[in-house]
Amino acid sequence: MPSNQLPVVEAIADAPAETRKVHAALTRSSSGKEDLRELEAGLDSLQSDSIRKARIDWSRILLPVAALAVLVILWQLYVSLGFKRRDIVPGPMDVISQIGTLWSEGKLQEAVWTSLQRGVVGFLISVVIATPVGLLLAQVAPLRRAFGPLISGLQVLPSVAWVPAAILWFGLTDATVYFVVFMGAIPSIINGLISGVDQIPPQYRSVGKVLGASRLQLALQIILPAALPGYLSGLKQGWAFSWRSLMAAEIIAVGGTIGFGLGSMLDQGRVLSDMTIVMSAILLILAVGILIELLVFAPIEKRLLRRRGLLAGSTR
Repeated sequence: MPSNQLPVVEAIADAPAETRKVHAALTRSSSGKEDLRELEAGLDSLQSDSIRKARIDWSRILLPVAALAVLVILWQLYVSLGFKRRDIVPGPMDVISQIGTLWSEGKLQEAVWTSLQRGVVGFLISVVIATPVGLLLAQVAPLRRAFGPLISGLQVLPSVAWVPAAILWFGLTDATVYFVVFMGAIPSIINGLISGVDQIPPQYRSVGKVLGASRLQLALQIILPAALPGYLSGLKQGWAFSWRSLMAAEIIAVGGTIGFGLGSMLDQGRVLSDMTIVMSAILLILAVGILIELLVFAPIEKRLLRRRGLLAGSTR
């Protein structure tokens, strides 16, 4: 086969089944009615697939909204029945009013921006540190045996345990917050990457070695892409741990040069015995976590699974 046809052949081999069917019908004699019917069926299938992909799945939007509405109604019902005093368990409208007050004062914007900035920066630095460490431990068995149990132990250690030590080491500065975030995120990312590497078929490494790939090329061009599902799971867990660690650090480490974040708002509500501020901070922390999942990790995971043919209803 001519070398200039190889990319075309590879593209066809990776194409969906309907595309391969259309190509097969085109390459055969077009005079037969059977071929023409097969070609027409393949084109219709491709068109229907594109329509299905373009259609919005409203259930993914309406069902969470309906669930949220039910929870708010139950919350308001509980408050209306008067089991607890209103100052201890405020109603939804009380919390919404407090959120509006915090917004007008500028505290809400400051708290969300401060915490989100710290969380994203700390998480990205954790990824930069954890990725090469995870690849190294996954590739070098003696290092994994030596440091693997320690990494797993650090992962299950509550991040709040690092806050007193970080305050003594770095004082009431942003370094304390970032250190706690690192200690929460890095072990999870490392273990996720190692788990993804463990799931790679051994033939991948064999093919890479036969093709003359160096250890660096093998790690970056074969192992890391093949380990993406497990790596992505580690990243999601790492973000969850980093966000939780950040809130713990902001609640405990208050004052000094540490800015006003969502954890600080939560602690402020506790000090003032104002449950509307406490509930506002809790809802904002929850909202940021959900939005990061829906806007960042969910689309990446969906695209990865679709490209590998692992998504239900996917043609690839």
